[in-house]
Amino acid sequence: MTLAESARPQVAARPADPRRWAALVLLCTANFMVILDAQAVIMGVPVIAADLGLSPVEAQWILSGNLLTFGGLLLLGGRAADLLGRRRVFMLGTALFLAVSVLSAVATAGPLLLVARTLHGVSAALMAPTALAILTDMFPEGRERNRAFAAWSALAAMGATIGLLLGGALLGWFGWPSLFFVNVPVAVLMLVLSPVLLRESRDASAQRSLGVAGAVLSTASLGLLVYLLVEAPTLGWTSFPVLGLAVVFAALIGVTIAVDRRSAAPMLPARLFRSPIVLGGNLLTVLMAMLAYGMSVVLSQYSLGVLGYTPIRFGLSQSVMPIACVAGAYAAQKALARMTVRPVAVAAFVLLGTGSALLIGISPGAGYLTTVLPGLVVFGLGLGIGPVVLAAAALNRVTPADAGIASGINVAAFQIGGALGVAVVSTIIAANMAATPGPSGALAGFHAGMAACTGFGAAGVVVAFVLLRRAHRGTLAAVPRMH
Repeated sequence: MTLAESARPQVAARPADPRRWAALVLLCTANFMVILDAQAVIMGVPVIAADLGLSPVEAQWILSGNLLTFGGLLLLGGRAADLLGRRRVFMLGTALFLAVSVLSAVATAGPLLLVARTLHGVSAALMAPTALAILTDMFPEGRERNRAFAAWSALAAMGATIGLLLGGALLGWFGWPSLFFVNVPVAVLMLVLSPVLLRESRDASAQRSLGVAGAVLSTASLGLLVYLLVEAPTLGWTSFPVLGLAVVFAALIGVTIAVDRRSAAPMLPARLFRSPIVLGGNLLTVLMAMLAYGMSVVLSQYSLGVLGYTPIRFGLSQSVMPIACVAGAYAAQKALARMTVRPVAVAAFVLLGTGSALLIGISPGAGYLTTVLPGLVVFGLGLGIGPVVLAAAALNRVTPADAGIASGINVAAFQIGGALGVAVVSTIIAANMAATPGPSGALAGFHAGMAACTGFGAAGVVVAFVLLRRAHRGTLAAVPRMH
């Protein structure tokens, strides 16, 4: 027996970290705050724009600037965590999150706020994938990891709805700076607890090089893709700028792949996508995000624009969905202990598609209890199941050296899917409104947008059947334990 072979059982037999459940609360809180902040700021954009004198285009970049840096830097953040240490990068992201929250709250001019929100995307790109990689490291494969994924999923879903509720309340009571000040005590507490609850992790055998060319190219590619998706609904999908950017994006992807093939430390390792389960997990994550964000666009615009709901009333009307998400996440981690990935993923997309189909019937005369509530409950169940099984699939048997980048890819898939869902659904709504002016056109637009979400759900069922067919029970043992 070689020295390496004799060492293997000792690594596998290393006792689970006794701090892992307290650490899980910390890591889920980080992800919760990233999502909470984004949702709360959505509610505050009109008020902020009016107070700081921002034009509609400038106001849009309060959201788009954050999305651009978050989506563009996710892979770089994940790889940096692999090389520099996950706890270190997580704390760096948290410290930046704290600083930009203060800077956003005290901003008295539009340009300063836009810079702060752009930097917020950088902090989120460091925190989110690193937190997921640390979670995967601290929890052993099987039931415990599935339970951890379920908690991660449930709290993320709750953050989306609570952000709308909290954002509306803070705006009404304390003004828009409170949207950012609320992050400060939580970020301070996370910084204090991180050295206590989180152990440092990196793989000693990992390539000690970032691969500068690949890092620059992949970051530019992702950033350009997010920018393209943000601008396409306004400029037009067939406009010269959009088509030109699409060509540049395709060229950048081709160059990135060519550079990565020759690099000792590729930013997008091809080995991660040779597994149909990992590939399927990430593709389905894109579709799930398209559903989540697309449905949010339809319901928010319909409720606030057509029904005249206040932000608080809208948040309350959606509050049943995070409850259903928690139930779905709990059911998912139980199901993964008994069956393979594919039926659980299929069930998630069937529920998401069915919930969207039920909501196609929304109209000013439709009752909330008979039309909206059933759709929200069914959709919420699917939204709770989806992230649990898809994160497990996307991190299936990833090596220790690739844990951070694999988490970054999965979070990036969700961000890209979200941007794509908003772009597609917004375009569909606008096209229908333009074709039929007046209230009937608005209603037709919202119905068409929700029908598109139903189509995303059907596509997810097909992808799950095709790419997850080789998954066997017990193969969701993602990342080997790290030093």
